Amino acid sequence: MVSQLSKPNPNEVEIIYPESDGKPMADNTKQFELIVEIKKGLDWLYFNNPQVFVAGDLFWYPVKGQNTIVTAPDVMVVFGRPKGDRGSYRQWEEDNIAPQVVFEILSPSNSRHEMSKKLLFFDRYNVEEYYLYDPETNLLDIWLRTNNGLEPIFSNDDWVSPRLNVRFDTSTGHLQLYRPDGTKFQSYIEVNNLLEATTERLSEAEAMLQKYRDRFGDLPSEG
Repeated sequence: MVSQLSKPNPNEVEIIYPESDGKPMADNTKQFELIVEIKKGLDWLYFNNPQVFVAGDLFWYPVKGQNTIVTAPDVMVVFGRPKGDRGSYRQWEEDNIAPQVVFEILSPSNSRHEMSKKLLFFDRYNVEEYYLYDPETNLLDIWLRTNNGLEPIFSNDDWVSPRLNVRFDTSTGHLQLYRPDGTKFQSYIEVNNLLEATTERLSEAEAMLQKYRDRFGDLPSEG
């Protein structure tokens, strides 16, 4: 018995899902550095969990066949999806799992109308936690999903995310995030300074060890 291959439908139009709109991720250094700090901090937090996908400025398409229904959160976290590179997040290809947590960092170019549309988008497509931070005013707005959808909550200086178990603190005049063990999310400069300090201490230890060997010989072996 010979099986026949189905022929492609000539009337079926291939839908293109763009992976970029040509716009920069951030409008200024302050916004960019905070986006990177949050994204990389979450990467570090979930480094050993292969089923947590973290992305920054990635197009999210929640509805198959609708390439105009799209947004790109500054940072998004998806529990239940594997790590890996993606050109965009097409929800129907991801077990239909929507990002549970999203972050937006305001820039001067963000209009109230634009941010209202994003809130409606996140509400409609089942985001559980939405964090909106303005670096200029140090204001953090938080929305959590209830039976009635995303609802704003009172923002304070010591909020802990129910999903991430990450603590948010704005008491020092800027947004600082802390891991569950109390370790703070660090900027690239802070990580680099820590690495340089560690390297310097290792060099000093090696120099001291070499002086000991020069004077007393090699350390005695165990056993």
